[in-house]
Amino acid sequence: MVSISDVARHAGVSPTTVSHTLSGKRKVSETVREKVRRAMAELDYVPTRAAQSLALGKTGVLAVVVPDIAIEYFAELAKGIESVAMERGYNMLLATTGFDSGRESRYLEMIASRAVDGIIYASGAVLGAKARAALNGRLPVILVDEEIEGIVDLPTIVSDNEAGGRIVAEHLLSLGHRSVLEIQGAPVHAPVTSVLRSTGFASAWEPAGGRVFTTSGDYSVESGPPAVDGFADAFAAGEITAVFAHNDLMALGAIEGLRAKGFDVPRDVSVVGFDDMSISRHSCPPLTTVRQDTQELGTLAARTLLHALETGEQLVPGRIAIPVELIVRASTGEVRR
Repeated sequence: MVSISDVARHAGVSPTTVSHTLSGKRKVSETVREKVRRAMAELDYVPTRAAQSLALGKTGVLAVVVPDIAIEYFAELAKGIESVAMERGYNMLLATTGFDSGRESRYLEMIASRAVDGIIYASGAVLGAKARAALNGRLPVILVDEEIEGIVDLPTIVSDNEAGGRIVAEHLLSLGHRSVLEIQGAPVHAPVTSVLRSTGFASAWEPAGGRVFTTSGDYSVESGPPAVDGFADAFAAGEITAVFAHNDLMALGAIEGLRAKGFDVPRDVSVVGFDDMSISRHSCPPLTTVRQDTQELGTLAARTLLHALETGEQLVPGRIAIPVELIVRASTGEVRR
């Protein structure tokens, strides 16, 4: 395999000169540049990723850490990041953590110690000390989708979760609902996001005198049925007339669980989700939900990181919240009198 040193000997220059010729970081005379190009052509030399990294002082790789690419939300997020990265000549290294804090820490430590230029990180679990140390290392980092409690010195790009919770409450109130079961995210998964959605919901619900029953799930479809099972008597008595789940998958699971108990959605119980995944448009009934612009979260995170890498400017700590909107479908209706 031909190396930079082989090219340098063939051209009669130093390896450093070859490196400068490849990177363009220092001025090389046209005569020397031509010698190096000729040597590369004669030796059929193609710069390896390692050689280019050495010459350019960068890898051209962004690390993207998400909980689970099988979940459409995170697939769309990664797609948005990748579209910008490829457009700008960067590759994307994708790591999925499975909502496992230990696995997440191992990935972050590995990425922080390997050859990548920056990290876009969508948290899936409560961070341990090792993961926090990796995020506070030498690499530029952007947090996306989830704010991390106690980390304020990194740029964070999220959906406006508080506004999302508020518009759900306003919608249910407009339909006459005054008692709701709120299926929050379990504390070990995206805790700040869930708190903000609850806070936004309460800001409109409580002044109207609404009652809230709470339970939690792990953001999966499977956690939806058990979340509603324990409240069957309250649904039957009309004490609870609506469900607000903190993501679409739990909302769809809740509909499944309600049906299994003999309740009709939305005649007996209205159900609202959060995300607007494609499956929600085709469920039966189609799900009322809060739409997040997931690809925009990804593209904005990628553009912000790449701007810093390409200009040498420091990333600015702070929070950017992308607007959300309510998509009303057939899973919500007026309270039966």
